[in-house]
Amino acid sequence: MAGQEDPVQREIHQDWANREYIEVITSSIKKIADFLNSFGKKLRLVVYFLYIYVEVVVYEAVTRRNTQGVGLA
Repeated sequence: MAGQEDPVQREIHQDWANREYIEVITSSIKKIADFLNSFGKKLRLVVYFLYIYVEVVVYEAVTRRNTQGVGLA
């Protein structure tokens, strides 16, 4: 049996190879999920600031219009 591998040892080697493969896949999925969560938080923050910006611009436009005596209608 110099060049042959015991079937049990072969199965153990395959099992470890599968476990390593599963670990790589799991780690990659976790990295993707972390990135998407981080991106989502940043995106929500940007949308919030844009909303505030638009609110301020509209408020200033209405205020300017009202102080000039034009009215909203």
